[in-house]
Amino acid sequence: MADNSKTRTCTVDEAAKQLGIGRNHAYRACQSGDIPTIRIGKRILVPQAALDRMLDGDVLNRGRAE
Repeated sequence: MADNSKTRTCTVDEAAKQLGIGRNHAYRACQSGDIPTIRIGKRILVPQAALDRMLDGDVLNRGRAE
C-alpha cells in the first residue's frame, strides 16, 4: 500500500508559503509558468517534486542577470 503521509501535490497557497511569497505573487508566477502547475478542472495544483527542485536551486533564473 502507498504511503500517503506526504502528498505529491500542494495548492498554490501552500506553495506560496514554502517559497516565502504572497498568494497573489504565487498565482501570477503560476500564470507566467515560473511555478509549474497541474490543472484539474478549476483546481490548480503544484507538483511537490517540481517545487522541491525549485527550492534546491535546480531551476535556472529565467531572464534574470546574475
